Amino acid sequence: MQKSLVDHFAALPMRRDREAFLLELIRGLTGTLEDVIGCEDSEGFISVVGARIGEAMSRDYAEALETTELSTEQLAAVLVDLKRRIEGGFSIESISADEIVLVNSRCPFGDYVKGRESLCMMTSNVFGRISANNSGYAYVRIDEAIARGDGRCRVVVSLKPGMARQSASGREYFGRDK
Repeated sequence: MQKSLVDHFAALPMRRDREAFLLELIRGLTGTLEDVIGCEDSEGFISVVGARIGEAMSRDYAEALETTELSTEQLAAVLVDLKRRIEGGFSIESISADEIVLVNSRCPFGDYVKGRESLCMMTSNVFGRISANNSGYAYVRIDEAIARGDGRCRVVVSLKPGMARQSASGREYFGRDK
């Protein structure tokens, strides 16, 4: 009797899986942080986590590619690839020696990101850490964000100090000693 009930419940048409649970958890934690300490301070906490994850991803790519010296094109491809691996929809809008511009049609956090702008610090820190570790410097500016209600994300990664159009939403990252 118990087995048939368990099977019955397992067949219910509802999305209640590990991924949905983790996304709800992240959204709930982020919302609580934003409500209790404000969006700006929440971004600070999320930046710490993003920096740690960015360092780990930077090491992973350096080991897999057997180099820490990537061309700008390779760096852009790494940023797109890491988001692809976590089900983001990033693509390259433009590349120059000084700047990479990426656009995103699908956030890895799905609809759970809407209204949680502080989660954009994950993208900023991961992109910034990997880019700065490779080139020595990065300035990451998020011009458009699904979290803010835009239809897409647009992220500008400037690779040379002084070349970036500075804004309140941008952040600087400096490379580690190689």
